[in-house]
Amino acid sequence: MASDNLSWGYTRIQGALANLGHSIGRTTIRRILQQAGLEPAPERHKGMSWTQFLKIHWDTLAAADFFTVEVWTLGGLVRYLVLFVIDLSTRKVEIAGIAPDPDGHWMKQVARNLTDPFAGFLRNKKYLIHDRDPLFTEVFAQMLKGADVKTRKLPPQSPNLNALAERFVRSIKSECLGRMILFGEASLHRAVEQFMGHYHRERNHQGLGNRLIQPEESVVRCHGAVQCRKRLGGLLRYYHRAA
Repeated sequence: MASDNLSWGYTRIQGALANLGHSIGRTTIRRILQQAGLEPAPERHKGMSWTQFLKIHWDTLAAADFFTVEVWTLGGLVRYLVLFVIDLSTRKVEIAGIAPDPDGHWMKQVARNLTDPFAGFLRNKKYLIHDRDPLFTEVFAQMLKGADVKTRKLPPQSPNLNALAERFVRSIKSECLGRMILFGEASLHRAVEQFMGHYHRERNHQGLGNRLIQPEESVVRCHGAVQCRKRLGGLLRYYHRAA
């Protein structure tokens, strides 16, 4: 009980145990918690672990990150940065922007788009976690704060604390972008757009019980001819029942 409820003191735990038919004194509770290495409620609350933070705020959390893609252009090989935001509870992903040389002004516009009160991806979120990339500027954080979205910077060199975002990057690169030669920015936009359609509606996700994020009606059909939907020349495939 003390581990699951960081703000519960000895008396609160005593009452919860009484609800279960156990009569136990506060001194005994204190001794048991000390033996288990658990601090009293105020200190225990200050020492909230990252795992506990994620569990408590799971439905209100999103994560942001960048990944790079190299594109052939008339001027040679250009490295593009892709900024995306992932809803940790549903695994939905929003491509927030693609640019070869993003700056603070570009990030301000991204913040406006993400916090739009009608269609912004973060309109129902309370926290956005991200790494310490300098593009996540103080202005960016303040604009999100104005929409009641608090930013949380991850410790240096800790990709494991943003594991779902890292997993998305591995998926889009290994299944799509890493298997293509891109010519021009338009081809990059098209490839990303096609993968996102596949990612949300056609790709099973093991972290969601091997389900689709946005299943179509055909998923529940047990009869009808099996058809294959192809994207990017067959690089991405989805098998479904015909209507």
